[in-house]
Amino acid sequence: MKFLPLIWSNLKRRKLRSALTLLSIVVAFILFGVLCAIKHALAGGVSYAKANRLIVRDKVSIINLLPETYKERMKRIPGVAAASHQTWFGGHYQDQKNFFMQTPVVPEEFLEMNPEVTMPEDQKKAWFTTRTGAIVGKSLADKYHWKIGSKIPIQSPIWAKQDGDHTWEFDLVGIYESSLKGADQALLFRYDYFEEARQVAKGKVGWYTIRVQDAQRAAEIAKQIDREFENSSSETKTEPEGAFAQGWASQVGNIALITASIMGAVFFTILLVTGNTMSQSVRERAGELGVLKALGFTNNQVVTFVLAESLLMACLGAGLGLLLAWALTARGDPTGGMLPLFSMPARDLLIGAAIAVALGIVTGIFPAMNAMRLRVADALRRI
Repeated sequence: MKFLPLIWSNLKRRKLRSALTLLSIVVAFILFGVLCAIKHALAGGVSYAKANRLIVRDKVSIINLLPETYKERMKRIPGVAAASHQTWFGGHYQDQKNFFMQTPVVPEEFLEMNPEVTMPEDQKKAWFTTRTGAIVGKSLADKYHWKIGSKIPIQSPIWAKQDGDHTWEFDLVGIYESSLKGADQALLFRYDYFEEARQVAKGKVGWYTIRVQDAQRAAEIAKQIDREFENSSSETKTEPEGAFAQGWASQVGNIALITASIMGAVFFTILLVTGNTMSQSVRERAGELGVLKALGFTNNQVVTFVLAESLLMACLGAGLGLLLAWALTARGDPTGGMLPLFSMPARDLLIGAAIAVALGIVTGIFPAMNAMRLRVADALRRI
C-alpha cells in the first residue's frame, strides 16, 4: 500500500489518455451489466418453474390454438391432478407502450393451479361472480394507480368482440400478489366472458397447464398426453414448465450466444485499448524505471508496479461501470411488462469483478515483462 501514491501518480501522468481509457472500460462494463440483466429477464423464468407442472401447446407453434375440449380428456389421464388453460390476449392499456400480459382464465382453476398467487377472500369471491371482473398484480396496480372498482379498457389487435370492437373494458375486482419475483405484472380476466364476447375462434384456447400428482412421473405423463392427441387435427407438444419458459425466451435467439458474442467483441476491443495505453506508459517511463532499478528495486518489484497500475485502471473502471449498471437495472423492467425479471443477478457482479481482474492482468503482463527485461544502462540513456 505504501507504493499506491506512486502508482496513482503514474496513471495521472497523461490525464486525458487515462481518462479516455477509463471511460471505455466503464462503458464496456455498463454494457456487460445491462446484457446480463436482459439475459436474466428472458431466461430467468426457468428458475421459477415448478417440477410438477407441465405445459401443453400445439405441436407446430404456440400461436396455433387448441380445442377447449382437450382439458377433460387430459384430466382423465392417470397421474394428472388438475388442468387449466390460458390464451394470449396481446392488448395494451391506453397507449401501445403500455404493454403487459393479459390472459383469460377460469378463476377457480387458475388459483388452484398457481398457489403462489394470493389475494383476499372477498376479492376472490368478487372475481368468481363478476362477469367482466379482472384481477391485476400489485406491481401493475401501483404502476397505473388502479384501485378496486377501476374500469380498465384494454385494446387488443388480436381479439375483436361480436360487434367488431377491439376495446375490452374490465372491472377491477382484485389485486393479487405472488411469491415469485416479477409474477405480479399481469391482468387476468374471466374465460367465460371472453368466450361469450369474442368474435372468432370460439372453443379454442392458447395452451394448457397440467399439474401431475408425482413429479417423478412428469416425463411419462407428458408422453401419454401427446399420445392421446396423436394424429388429431391439433397434435400437442407437452413439456416441463421450465422448458416452456426457455423455449419462449429462445424465440429471440440463443440468448447466451448473443450475449457472449457481443461481450467478446467489446472486451477484445477494450483489451487492445488498455494494452496499448499500458505499453505507451511503460515506454515513456523507461528512464524512470531504470532509476528505480539503479536505486535497488528488484525486477519483481518493477513488474509488480506495472501490473498494479494496470489492475488499478481495470478495477476502477469496472467497479464504476458495474455500479452504474446495477443502478440502471435496479430500477426494474424498462419495457412496461415485457421483461418483469429485469435485474442484474449478484452472480454476474462477481463474474464482472473476475473479468476486471483478468483484464488488468492480461493488459499489464506484457508491458510488465518488457519493464523487467529493461537494462539499467539502456534505460538511463533515455532520461
